[in-house]
Amino acid sequence: MSVVQEELSLKDRVLQLKKEKNAVILAHYYQEPEIQEVADFIGDSLELAKKAAATTADIIVFAGVHFMAETAKILNPTKKVLLPDLKAGCSLAESCPPEAFQKLKDQYPDHVVVTYINCSAEIKAMSDLVCTSSNAEKIINSIPADRKIIFAPDKNLGKYLIDVTGREMLLWDGACIVHEAFSLDKLIDLSIEYPKAKIIAHPESESHILQVANYIGSTSGMLNYVKTSDYDTFIVATEAGILHQMQLDVPHKTLIPAPAKEDNSCACSECAFMKMNTLKKLYDCLEKEGPEIRLEEELIEKALVPIKRMLEV
Repeated sequence: MSVVQEELSLKDRVLQLKKEKNAVILAHYYQEPEIQEVADFIGDSLELAKKAAATTADIIVFAGVHFMAETAKILNPTKKVLLPDLKAGCSLAESCPPEAFQKLKDQYPDHVVVTYINCSAEIKAMSDLVCTSSNAEKIINSIPADRKIIFAPDKNLGKYLIDVTGREMLLWDGACIVHEAFSLDKLIDLSIEYPKAKIIAHPESESHILQVANYIGSTSGMLNYVKTSDYDTFIVATEAGILHQMQLDVPHKTLIPAPAKEDNSCACSECAFMKMNTLKKLYDCLEKEGPEIRLEEELIEKALVPIKRMLEV
């Protein structure tokens, strides 16, 4: 059997199992193309949270990273939530340990705590509001002007929000290694090579990258910008997995991944955690109904409060 035939048969088996078990597969844009192709829904963190909250499936298979599957479990405490590889973590989430964050909270008890959804369930449970890159500006603007704010864990997104909202915020010193991997020098060289290209960037990127971007937005925002723009060439500064769906949306346009500081196989920035999930692991976890995300009931109840507030806003 050829590799192509084997891959096709594996996809067919995933689709069959999904139907038999009344399961739904939610996949992030940064997943491998073959996983995106079997998913019921592909989206960014906000879109996936909404889909997880609304699903009627018995089993949720989350093709993403650990904090995303945790969010799905918080929103669906009675459903079985599976993650193809439990080691698929997140450098940003891991940069904010609960014990250390509690110490910061204790120092500033009068501050409203807003956390980016890219954090652990424990950090969400310590929060007043959760946000995503899609709705972060709206969430910050919903907080009364006289209230002080702690924003965690992403300092780059926090700096961007300070710029666009004019609010002063106390920022946790965390960052995503993927979005800090872009080389400004290489990006400028690339823009000289493609002078008509528009640079689009995720707000988790460093300030010097955002300063040269023509558009800054969430994963879904970037997709919409490329689809609706009159321009036909784009340099994309976010995880390279987005290029699969983006190219499907705009097959006639030219998409160029923003170059990374380090030389690697794709000369772009990829999330090693996202790429830990494979189609085979997805099939195995659906067949065995594991690994399963398990959270204590008390933790779920506490973490659900700020997520619900976000969805209401």
